[in-house]
Amino acid sequence: MRLLIKYMITSGCMFLMVIGVKEKLHAQSNPLGASYFQNQYLLNPAMAGLGGKGLNLNLGSRKQWNNIPGSPSTQAFTADYDLNGKAAVGMNFNRDKAGLIQGLRAVGTFAYHLPLNEDNRVLSFGISMGMMNERINLEDVKGDPNDIILGRFNDRQTYLDGDFGTAYTGNNITIQAAIPNMKSFFKKDQFEGTVDRAVFFSAMSYRFRSENTQGIDVEPKASYRVIHGMDNIFEFGANLIYADRVNFFSMYHSSQSVTFGLGMTYQNFGFTGIYNTSTGDLSRYTTGNFEISLQARLFGKKK
Repeated sequence: MRLLIKYMITSGCMFLMVIGVKEKLHAQSNPLGASYFQNQYLLNPAMAGLGGKGLNLNLGSRKQWNNIPGSPSTQAFTADYDLNGKAAVGMNFNRDKAGLIQGLRAVGTFAYHLPLNEDNRVLSFGISMGMMNERINLEDVKGDPNDIILGRFNDRQTYLDGDFGTAYTGNNITIQAAIPNMKSFFKKDQFEGTVDRAVFFSAMSYRFRSENTQGIDVEPKASYRVIHGMDNIFEFGANLIYADRVNFFSMYHSSQSVTFGLGMTYQNFGFTGIYNTSTGDLSRYTTGNFEISLQARLFGKKK
């Protein structure tokens, strides 16, 4: 462990300084920005298939704190398909790297959408199951790669992981809750504290629609997240949508950071650029991070 700490300090990896230190650094406190409005399936398996009929593809990439060596990076790819209006399937791939630790997660999803009446009110349930693999890259270690701590970490086998979520949606309202990383939720291990993990997620939004098809819709949203080893995070903001083609959104996080996003859609393809300011703990060291998200809808139309 001392070897790891020495490397992290000398390389400037502020997010993994000392496990158990009183001042927690919020390296991974915010999810990908696209998960707030563009691709809510990222956080909740119950949202699979609700984005539109047909095959919905989403690709996102984020690099944090470019001026700090070993800074976190995240890549995610999701695909979800509405089978018959009630059932949907999906795939969610996520790759994270933070300092010496890198993880790869791949899950498959099944979601069921139960219609409640003719007003487009739906109660949805979703579950994801798959594999999670975490390793320390020994090639990046500055010291003895045979250290017993490194070996014990990498001796862990790829394990079964999954998520569970539920959602209530109507013409304008969305209320949802999810338990991500169920393996971590139900069973801990001695290395659990090495990476901050989401424990619970909930959100509510309401879309105020313009009477004019070329008008601006407004969708306020509030969310609450529980993360292992960190303070609970409250978030609120809104998404402004012009003619279903251009949108701008902003979310404030109680971790003292703000997320801004600008997206454009042309036919069945979309692009979103997202910027997230640094949390209060890290604002003196870095300027934040930038994220790119690409969307495509194939073989179907938006609901």
